[in-house]
Amino acid sequence: MSIEASAVLVEMNISVWTATKLDRDATNVVIADNHASRDAAQVRINLMAGTSDRKLIADYAAGCRLWHNTRTLSWADKGPRLLPTSGFFDYKTEANIRRDTFNAMVDRFCVFYPQWLDQQMQGTRSLGALFDPAAYPSVDEVRSKFGFRLVFSPVPTSGDFRVDVPKHDLEEMRKGYDEAFDARLAEAMRGPWEQLHKMLLAMSEKLTDVEGSDIKKRYHDTLVTNAQDLCALLTHLNVTKDPELEKARRELERTMQGADIEDIKESPDVRSDLKQKLDKILEGYDW
Repeated sequence: MSIEASAVLVEMNISVWTATKLDRDATNVVIADNHASRDAAQVRINLMAGTSDRKLIADYAAGCRLWHNTRTLSWADKGPRLLPTSGFFDYKTEANIRRDTFNAMVDRFCVFYPQWLDQQMQGTRSLGALFDPAAYPSVDEVRSKFGFRLVFSPVPTSGDFRVDVPKHDLEEMRKGYDEAFDARLAEAMRGPWEQLHKMLLAMSEKLTDVEGSDIKKRYHDTLVTNAQDLCALLTHLNVTKDPELEKARRELERTMQGADIEDIKESPDVRSDLKQKLDKILEGYDW
């Protein structure tokens, strides 16, 4: 199956109001007091100091971007990422939920914002003497600074490079396009390998008992569930059907079958046995 038939491109763009503003007067005071050059420092004001409502949206957006990156593969340096068609429905369903949650948070913030600003203007000022009413945009302008946008598009067909240029230049451009396409695909497929490698290394280290150490490690359910979740995810991310990646995935899946976190917590032998199996997977591939 070609990459064009097994994946689509998806671009997630989430914008969040930064709520910061350069305070030139405060900057000049800092520079003058420290006898520094004019480009030595900047004082930026957190316009929403004293409340976490805007930061909650920013944190949620960061979580959405991280989720997006774990469910897709790198394609361009920035912008669109490769989404396996086998995971399209689950991705789109979850992305819609996240978009609606984001928009609901923004709507609540836009109700809160003028009320909070009114309190600041009446004297309850988190910024103290740094407060400047003129620095605050209108609620409509604030709303326009938030956004959650998803764009899906087909993967360009390798070798299909039709442009109106002279024939002798067209071949060179097509060759460059194909080379870039192959390089992007190779880079995209490094992602699943790196996720698997990172997971195996972390688990092996966690399961290593240090003889004579008085420090007792804590083991959580995620030691097992994160590995199981990754195994399920890799079935979608392996868009080129790399047999070696699938083999490594199956080895981890078999290793984690029946793994019980309570046994891992209580038994050094269980930890040692599981670690040996994980190390064997690590040793079996050229990461």
